[in-house]
Amino acid sequence: MAFRQALQLAACGLAGGSAAVLFSAVAVGKPRAGGDAEPRVVEPPAWAGPARPRPGVWDPNWDRREPLSLVNLRKRNLESGEEELASRLDHYKAKATRHIFLIRHSQYHVDASLEKDRTLTPLGREQAELTGLRLASLGLKFNKIVHSSMTRAVETTDIISKHLPGVCKVSTDLLREGAPIEPDPPVSHWKPEAVYYEDGARIEAAFRNYIHRADAKQQEDSYEIFICHANVIRYIVCRALQFPPEGWLRLSLNNGSITHLVVRPDGRVALRTLGDTGFMPPDKISRS
Repeated sequence: MAFRQALQLAACGLAGGSAAVLFSAVAVGKPRAGGDAEPRVVEPPAWAGPARPRPGVWDPNWDRREPLSLVNLRKRNLESGEEELASRLDHYKAKATRHIFLIRHSQYHVDASLEKDRTLTPLGREQAELTGLRLASLGLKFNKIVHSSMTRAVETTDIISKHLPGVCKVSTDLLREGAPIEPDPPVSHWKPEAVYYEDGARIEAAFRNYIHRADAKQQEDSYEIFICHANVIRYIVCRALQFPPEGWLRLSLNNGSITHLVVRPDGRVALRTLGDTGFMPPDKISRS
């Protein structure tokens, strides 16, 4: 997907708002003549918008769904001349909690030249079965499965969904694998800047589209599964927790692992599990 298309997706409110990206200045050792290190400021990419002025402080309106930000304070009641703020705020206030399960695809044939040929290995198929059994054992009423359109994610979804009959599946290009943002510390063998420029906007659009507090009309807690890729999940976790997103490559996820995010009605986010594969026998665990 082209950069402009992805950025338009983010800007048009697919996420129900335009959450600002948190980019804090990162100090990195830079040798000087005297042998000391001076800090280097890592600039956010152009598509990310302005950085938050106070890094480290929780932004309650990170998903642009804070009720007060949705009320037009200039609009007054014509009869009393006073604003019925409380009732109007209640109209925009979320009432339900969202449980978001981020699943990394299972092991696949990494050496295939074409994406369509990067199918799951026999071990990968076993991993998907184990992940499906684990999700089913939780006894939760899952609302939907949203998955990447890449072959390995589609095949993982097909196997997992057999253990969750009746749960609808939705495919999306937004969750395809990519390079979300240049990592810090930098990695010498990583991608050129142009790759981050395009992939980053798309993956940020995926975050804004899928990761936010519940809609005000939602009455019951929801349990949603997203089956995608390691880079996408790691970036989403950093963004949701308001950690510097450049640190995404410091996290590591096994194939078929389960990451559980909770988004409360007030917008607070908690990480219940990160990359859980404790339900797999040791000889079934891989990270390719």
